Amino acid sequence: MKIQANGITIHYEISGRKEAPVVVLSHSLSSSLIMWEPQMEALEAHFRVLRYDTRGHGLSDAPSGKYTLQMLGEDAVGLMDALGLDQVHWVGLSMGGMIGQYLALHHAPRLRSLALCDTAALIPQEAQPLWDERIEAARKWGMAALVEGTLERWFTAPYRETAPKAVRRIRDQVLATPVEGFIGCSEAIRRLNYLGRLSEIEIPTLIIVGEEDPGTPVSASEAMHERIPDSRLVVLPSAAHLSNIEQTVAFNEALIPFLLEH
Repeated sequence: MKIQANGITIHYEISGRKEAPVVVLSHSLSSSLIMWEPQMEALEAHFRVLRYDTRGHGLSDAPSGKYTLQMLGEDAVGLMDALGLDQVHWVGLSMGGMIGQYLALHHAPRLRSLALCDTAALIPQEAQPLWDERIEAARKWGMAALVEGTLERWFTAPYRETAPKAVRRIRDQVLATPVEGFIGCSEAIRRLNYLGRLSEIEIPTLIIVGEEDPGTPVSASEAMHERIPDSRLVVLPSAAHLSNIEQTVAFNEALIPFLLEH
């Protein structure tokens, strides 16, 4: 389904229990709402579940130019407004967790709870050349130039060897990401700097991270956990960046009781 929000067309899917509280799932850079398939059955048993393709991804519009986290956050608010959703649980992984931090800081009354998964609150200055390289590679050669390095960061080597079908599905998502969307969202991510404001967040917060996540490591989650009052931190063994896929059972066992509690 598609709807107009914040000046663009956003692709979304909504499913699950009609009268239940709504859980919004927000995906990583270079993916789409398909990334959340491993969580759907477990979530739909208890909640109404809204998945959507972030600006520049999947079947949502991918306008050219630099995006900002404010823009991505206001897209989400616009989507909620268009669907008549006053308050939701927010579950964001990587980029989705960065959008969640924006919402918690600027639209706190809209959130029942916040789950920050394999994400960070700050992109350090020393990482900026890496983003320059990725953006330039995408611009010159397309997403095919980035796909192997992405999969190596997103999944551990044993998982890549033993779950080729699941890895292939995510590979297809990376390759299908519009270059303009990747570049636009990369420009938003590279300017992330919410670390100094996290103590302002009063929403119930769960932080989940894969123990072997190289891109948003455990130390980044610990830094968020230290600053967000009363937050909980769960570290999942044998998981890299897409811990929701690589360790589905453990991820769901951490997430769903937290959502039910709030």
